[in-house]
Amino acid sequence: MVTVNNITKTYNKGAVKAVDDVSFSVEKGELFGVIGPDGAGKSSIFRILTTLLLPDGGTATVDGHDVVKDYRYIRNHVGYMPGRFSLYQDLTIEENIQFFATVFNTTVAENHHLIEDIYIQLEPFKKRRAGKLSGGMKQKLALCCALIHKPTVLFLDEPTTGVDPVSRKEFWEMLKRLKQQGITVLVSTPYMDEATRCDRIALMQHGKILSIDSPQGIIRAYPGPLYAIKATDKPRITQALATHAPSFSSYIFGEYIHVDPQGVSSKYLTEELTTLLAKEGFREIEVMPITPTIEDCFIKMLTK
Repeated sequence: MVTVNNITKTYNKGAVKAVDDVSFSVEKGELFGVIGPDGAGKSSIFRILTTLLLPDGGTATVDGHDVVKDYRYIRNHVGYMPGRFSLYQDLTIEENIQFFATVFNTTVAENHHLIEDIYIQLEPFKKRRAGKLSGGMKQKLALCCALIHKPTVLFLDEPTTGVDPVSRKEFWEMLKRLKQQGITVLVSTPYMDEATRCDRIALMQHGKILSIDSPQGIIRAYPGPLYAIKATDKPRITQALATHAPSFSSYIFGEYIHVDPQGVSSKYLTEELTTLLAKEGFREIEVMPITPTIEDCFIKMLTK
């Protein structure tokens, strides 16, 4: 449904390379995530695929149609939610949905089955102006408007940024149901924990793709063991670990410090780390081997 071949995009007369020779493909009915921090190039790729930007190099197709030559077809057959809320704030929920149905020469009744689950939550507030909605409600309204013409591919650019955790969870449940209806969904997000909700993900940084695989595949590919440490005076732990020869790579991860032995192999590593921290004066020491998260994998890729 989507193919991207060696796409590049620069800004400021070539000074900033936002997308650097990116290639990937997305299958029909797949929920595909593009994961990375701000500035990774996610939005530029989505704008190219939705024909809002021209690539500087490479080619891309959506539903078999070229994003440059067939832009009219693509605009009529895809749904797009930009990162910033862009609906009419002075129109009500009902008026916004009706307007977008009219633009695409359809009716709300014709495709109501696509938005039914979402609209149930919006209906009590259907006369409320969009500008007066909460962040979560705005995103649900934007999703309704992006779906009202029954798109073949749905592009969602950071749809849960700034949304509360409960609304984020509800939003991803909606995407799962849309996938079950055969709609291909591409979603970008800076939240690494959301990656596990996708069928496959592309991890991005500085305009390049670091890895493409299922979330489970990326985790399985993590090289070597990973440990979590907790002790008194947590900020000083990373300094102490750096004194080890060879030094351990470590970073704060919630209430723990995650430690990458960086090739140091020993079945006694838990004991060695505990002994090292005890010698440095730490107390209440906890050391345990852990399964890496997507965020751990991303950090590891950045240090290669």
